[in-house]
Amino acid sequence: MAEIRRLNNNQDGQTLTELAGETPTMRLFSLLELIATKDQLFTLQGLAEETGTPKPTLHRMLHQLESSGLLIRENNGRHYGTGSRLRRMAEDLLINDIHHGARHAVLRNLVNELGESCNVTAVSGSEVLYLDRIETSEPLRITLQPGSRVPVHCSASGKMILSQLSPAQRKRLIASAPLARYTNKTVTDPDLIEAELQRVRRDGYAIDDEEFLPGLVCVAVLVPTTNAVSNLCVAVQAPVMRLTPEKGLKLLPALQRAAAEIGRIEAESYTGRTDGGDATEGSASDIEGELWSS
Repeated sequence: MAEIRRLNNNQDGQTLTELAGETPTMRLFSLLELIATKDQLFTLQGLAEETGTPKPTLHRMLHQLESSGLLIRENNGRHYGTGSRLRRMAEDLLINDIHHGARHAVLRNLVNELGESCNVTAVSGSEVLYLDRIETSEPLRITLQPGSRVPVHCSASGKMILSQLSPAQRKRLIASAPLARYTNKTVTDPDLIEAELQRVRRDGYAIDDEEFLPGLVCVAVLVPTTNAVSNLCVAVQAPVMRLTPEKGLKLLPALQRAAAEIGRIEAESYTGRTDGGDATEGSASDIEGELWSS
C-alpha cells in the first residue's frame, strides 16, 4: 500500500515525509500524493530535503512522471508542476465518482425548490469546472453541461473558492489567469478583484452580477469541509429578470442546506460512514492539489 507518512524531525529540525510503498510503482504513487498537497511549483532539491530520498532516485521518479504527462517542467527546467494528464484524472474522478448519484439527487431537490438551474463546481487551474448541473424547466435559460468551464475571476463559484486562499496564493493565481473582459461589469483589475475576494470571504457567499454573460446572475456558497480549503461549490443561475443579486440573498438558506448535505455525502465517500454525520473528514475536495496547480 502506498501512502505518505510524516516521520520524526531530522538533524536540522525538519519533519521528513516518507515515500512509502512496497513496489516502485506504489512509491511513485506516494510521490504523486505528496505533490498533490502542494499549491506551487517545486524543485528536485526541495523534494529531496522534504523526503530524505536521494536525489538520483527522485530524479528518476520525476522523469518517469514527466515522460507520462503527469508532471511538467517549468522555469528553465528547474521547477516542476502538475501536468495536464494528472489534472484531467482529478477532474474525471470528481465528475464520475460513485457518489455522483447522491450529489445529483441533492441538486435535483434544490432545483425543484428554487425553480432555477443549479450546479456543483470546482476550480481547475484558472477556470471553474462544472462537475454536475441540472437545468430549470423555464424556457429562457443558459444551458451548460458537466465538464463546461468558465473563468475563475468573473464567476460566483470561482470567487467563492479563491476567497479561502491566502493573499499570496490569490495574487499568484490571479497573476497567471487571463483576466479577460466578458461584459461591461467584468472586473479585471487585480486590486479590485482582491477587494471583492476579501468581501466574499467575510460574507460567506459570492455573486456573479452579469460579469461573465450579459443578463445572467449567479449566487454560490461553499460545500463545507474540514480541509484547509474546500474546492466544491453549490450555485444557482438565472436570467436577471428572474434573479437579481438582491433576490439571490433570499436563496442563501436553501443553497447552504444543499451544500451541507453534499458535504455530508462527500465525507461519507471518504470514510465509508452512513450515519449522516457532519462533513468532518476528507472528501472529494481532497483532490484540490491536482486541480489548483496550473
